[in-house]
Amino acid sequence: MLRPVHSRRDSRFDDEAARFRLAYVCEECGHFDPRCDGCAHEWPTALHRRARTLAATADVVFCKEFEAV
Repeated sequence: MLRPVHSRRDSRFDDEAARFRLAYVCEECGHFDPRCDGCAHEWPTALHRRARTLAATADVVFCKEFEAV
């Protein structure tokens, strides 16, 4: 079974994500279906959504199914 990768979100992560234009949330994934507001492969999305990831205390959780658009 595929398991997500967790990473601490800190100022270094935020700086590098901005500098390298890192895409890592569901809304930026090729498998995200906005019509059903979820993953086309039916993976759970709660941990990978933009709003959760941008929360000040949230760690970043990377989905192993992520496909850059």
